[in-house]
Amino acid sequence: MAEEVQLDSNLQIPAGSLSIPSSPATARNDCSITPLTPSPSPRVEVRPRMACPFSVVIAIDFGTTSSGYAFSFTHDSEAIHMMKRWEGGDPGVANQKSPTCLLLTPDLRFHSFGFAARDFYHDLDPEEAQHWLYFDKFKMKIHSTSDLTMETELEAVNGRKVRAIEVFAHALRFFREHALKEVKDQSSSVLEGEEIRWVITVPAVWRQPAKQFMREAAYLAGLVSPDCPERLLIALEPEAASIYCRKLRLHQVIDLSLQPITNGLDLDGTRPFDSSFRQAREQLRRSRHSRTFLVESGTGELWSELQTGDRYVVADCGGGTVDLTVHQIEQPQGTLKELYKASGGPYGAVGVDLAFEAMLCQIFGEDFIQSFKAKRPAAWVDLMIAFEARKRTASPGRANALNISLPFSFIDFYKRHRGQSVEAALRRSNMNIVKWSSQGMLRLTQEAMNELFQPTISNIVRHIEELMGKPEVRCVRFLFLVGGFAESPMLQKAVQKALGRTCRIIIPHDVGLTILKGAVLFGLDPTVVRVRRCPVTYGVGVLNRFVEGRHPRDKLLIKDGREWCTDIFDRFVSIDQSVALGEVVRRSYTPARVGQRKIIINIYCSATDDVTYISDPNVRKCGTITLDLPEPLVPPGAVGGAEAGAVIAGPERREIRATMQFGDTEIKVTAIDVMSDRSVRASIDFLSN
Repeated sequence: MAEEVQLDSNLQIPAGSLSIPSSPATARNDCSITPLTPSPSPRVEVRPRMACPFSVVIAIDFGTTSSGYAFSFTHDSEAIHMMKRWEGGDPGVANQKSPTCLLLTPDLRFHSFGFAARDFYHDLDPEEAQHWLYFDKFKMKIHSTSDLTMETELEAVNGRKVRAIEVFAHALRFFREHALKEVKDQSSSVLEGEEIRWVITVPAVWRQPAKQFMREAAYLAGLVSPDCPERLLIALEPEAASIYCRKLRLHQVIDLSLQPITNGLDLDGTRPFDSSFRQAREQLRRSRHSRTFLVESGTGELWSELQTGDRYVVADCGGGTVDLTVHQIEQPQGTLKELYKASGGPYGAVGVDLAFEAMLCQIFGEDFIQSFKAKRPAAWVDLMIAFEARKRTASPGRANALNISLPFSFIDFYKRHRGQSVEAALRRSNMNIVKWSSQGMLRLTQEAMNELFQPTISNIVRHIEELMGKPEVRCVRFLFLVGGFAESPMLQKAVQKALGRTCRIIIPHDVGLTILKGAVLFGLDPTVVRVRRCPVTYGVGVLNRFVEGRHPRDKLLIKDGREWCTDIFDRFVSIDQSVALGEVVRRSYTPARVGQRKIIINIYCSATDDVTYISDPNVRKCGTITLDLPEPLVPPGAVGGAEAGAVIAGPERREIRATMQFGDTEIKVTAIDVMSDRSVRASIDFLSN
């Protein structure tokens, strides 16, 4: 029977150190392993390029507000095929992505996703709608939950809760079925599961638990089997955008820096600056009517202006988060090097929606808005859809007000709830920037729209400016704005005004599809990003020789007459450390007992490099490494065995060598039994804390 053990100090310890999981108060009685080699900094292991084991790459861009998929065949890797256009949606808008909304029946069965879910829910009878589970913008929950587990729940619009992993799996299963059907329609051969490589995008600022969560959801959805984890890649959204941007040609971008502005006009003062944005939006609209995109086999001509050492920033402005990454393109091979750890925050377009909701609460009362959302959930969704459509048309130079239709049920519900009209509520609120139209609409003035956009846009601009002020990021040549929110003229103007004289601001024509296309390219060649920066400091707890005067007395542990200092933080990698693809960190351990079948090693992390002990206030346990040990092979000539709990020198001593990689988008671990040269089943878990 496999034995789960905790690490501690029931052993004779050689000159070296011993990994332990926690403070001595909770872990001084059970012993499991001792490290044999405290490895220093990561070392590079050159990995041979494998023959391509798959014939198609399917990428899923799982966004906060909209999602989609694209694919490419390895025999024609310069062609990226976007998913078929979706039925439904807003009139006059070409949709190549779908709203990230999902509908479950009252008995928790999957019903629909995207426009179909939104429209069906909208058409339900108000009383019946209260029993259906509608989820919208649910990806943000994964970012905001600090203690994410497999049991974390999502709350539907009607207040009912479901395990988040099941909701995400439903969505991924939906994309799997649609993508496979479309791929098979375009493929002349029958595709087997092992011929497909899947890619799922996540924000770069997501921690390891959130990345693992998406992987587990993909397993549950049937994209790949847990036994074949290499068939699924997790791509970082701004990194994917960067990979695609390096392919761009000059005619595929809008350069906001070509038209400097003064007080909203071109330098010659003859043309409102807003007209260039309108032209940009029209180009974006037209580009969406093509489903197959061709990419350069090498780097695009835009990069011919870059010299060795030049760097650029990609700002992924999405629905939920804004992600910033700083890259350097390495010539002549065209690979990318990350220069500063990924940064960002919850400053996406959803912030504008929340500001609109806060404005409604200010006008009509928070208690009424909460009651309306609970009693008329479908009508609330309808109202937010109406706002979303108008939000997209907001621009800095707009003179006339924006009309937002209020659902009849809102007007009627308010009159019943408050005993007065919506118009009376507006007058009483003294909010002069919002008017009432006799046609049943809220009229938001330009000042009102500025108030809704300003907090979110200010956060984005401030974050980009702070990043560019760091020594590692100075002298940036280009700033690429990507993501759905990058289409907003409000955001474009703010970024251009703040940073237009510092660097060139580039927006790809298909800005909302940049990440999706880059994710496909990443799936075709995951080695394109050669160097990444570690987002936090990782390590384990070990025992070291106690040194009087240097180590505190409360860390003293006396074992077999020897003095040890507990809780020493043994660093694997440091925050913002450059880690190349293929660099590994090695540790060797030996089981504490004969017949031991499992080793559990606790991992700790910190947002600073100033760490001495795992009990320091800025250090937290973030995961575990589990090594499932095979039955040991008794070497020829071996005599007797080791006493349980003892570590002995010589050939009988069993060494398990663990190898960790921190240079990929996910942390990976492998292990071998050195004596037998057999592979040891190794896993790393960030979701069980």
